[in-house]
Amino acid sequence: MIVEGAVQAGCKFFAGYPITPATGIFKGMVDMLPGRGGLALSAPDEISAIAYAIGASLRGLKAMTATSGPGWALMTESVQFALMTETPLVIALVQRLGPSTGGATQGAQGDVLLAEYCTSGGYTIPVLCPATAMECYSLAILAFTWAEVYRTPVVLLTDKEIAMTSERIDDHALCPMTAQDRPTAKAGSAAYAFEFPQEIPGFRPVGGYEKVTVTGSAHDKQGRLQKNSPETVQVLRHLEEKIRWREQDFSVVESDLQAGAETLVVSYGVTSRAALQAVVRARAEGTAVSFLAIKSLFPVPKKAIVKALAGIRTVIVPEENLTGLYRSVLSSLFHGADVRGVNKVGSMITPGEILEAVKEVQ
Repeated sequence: MIVEGAVQAGCKFFAGYPITPATGIFKGMVDMLPGRGGLALSAPDEISAIAYAIGASLRGLKAMTATSGPGWALMTESVQFALMTETPLVIALVQRLGPSTGGATQGAQGDVLLAEYCTSGGYTIPVLCPATAMECYSLAILAFTWAEVYRTPVVLLTDKEIAMTSERIDDHALCPMTAQDRPTAKAGSAAYAFEFPQEIPGFRPVGGYEKVTVTGSAHDKQGRLQKNSPETVQVLRHLEEKIRWREQDFSVVESDLQAGAETLVVSYGVTSRAALQAVVRARAEGTAVSFLAIKSLFPVPKKAIVKALAGIRTVIVPEENLTGLYRSVLSSLFHGADVRGVNKVGSMITPGEILEAVKEVQ
């Protein structure tokens, strides 16, 4: 479904290196993309894979790669290069258990902070997190739109259970959506031209009629390497401002708020499916409880979260990691509420475990 969404979005280039549990995306792109007028390459390693994809995007193609935790660790320098050069790119990151090589065939939600905070300087990388097969399709398309329109790398964060689970879907539910295209530069304008920090520079392809300078070093609006000039600092601020200024545009959530509820369950990805079942069961037993499923982890959908917190005394955040990684990010928004986590590694969190946490509040 991620592959279907990527192709529907207009992806024309994919490069990858086989790595469980992301290999299904690799194989799907190799099987499908050439027949849709695109190119899919098997790279010798993860660093080459993302470098190929960045190169294709710099030429003007919608591009994507896919990996898991160990491969993502190798890719992070190139992710920062894409951010610095404002190169549109989608990376499907399929989480698996543990640090280093970890458990290749076991799921987890342990890469949340690694995905977002892989850059020097605290720059925001948009991160989407599907929980169902249909969301894998629709959010893959949205990831390409965000990458193209805002000229940024975008992470499509899933996990072993989401990426490798077979589900039945209705073919008619696959809306013929497409991703938007990147803005194009005016002739003669600077390669990274903007008048105000929130503006998105027009794109000019490498190898076109006008010279384009591409460097991962700090640079001015022409792309020329600069150390600490006022214009270079403007560019560095712009890389963050263009995303932060549009935080609300990046907000994707599903809320099911119950009148009178004083408990709110917040979750994401595969665990949000168990959380929803727990909420349904709690309500059937007469317990008022609200639910918020977050699909866009970063930028944090602050307004949606604050809205869901109205009248709430206790917040429960289930996620499949040791310490509550995303809970630590959201904690500043939960001021005044009793915040509790439901955490587990090695197996998925069950609806019953979340329901028990809800009952403990009563």
